[in-house]
Amino acid sequence: MMPNRVGAFSSLSNLMSRREIEVIGLSVQDSCDATVARLVVNDPDSAEELFMEQGIAYTLSELVVVKMKESGADLKKCLNVLYEAETNLDYAFSLMVQHQGHSLLAMFLEDCEFGASVLNQAGLTVVYEDELLR
Repeated sequence: MMPNRVGAFSSLSNLMSRREIEVIGLSVQDSCDATVARLVVNDPDSAEELFMEQGIAYTLSELVVVKMKESGADLKKCLNVLYEAETNLDYAFSLMVQHQGHSLLAMFLEDCEFGASVLNQAGLTVVYEDELLR
């Protein structure tokens, strides 16, 4: 969580930029007291080190990233597969990078390993960290 004040995210972005950490995905939820910023970065290990050094509160979450070859059709298929598998989708957001020319959807699921498995079995392309980062 970050304080809800003007420039807080800009300051964080500048800190990360100095370490060559790029934000490739972003979701922000604002409240009057604090802001929850969900970040996907190109170098999670360096970002974690920076956050610890700077005393920035953070948690690490596993995400499932799916390649959206046909945005509407693949999104519908993805959501239907998760529904049929009775797997909860807690939140999702698109990433600001593409993989092989396609949009990417990042999802936090109640069981990421199971979710990735059923999505793969349904013919959707799950993009793993080593393919996406660095």
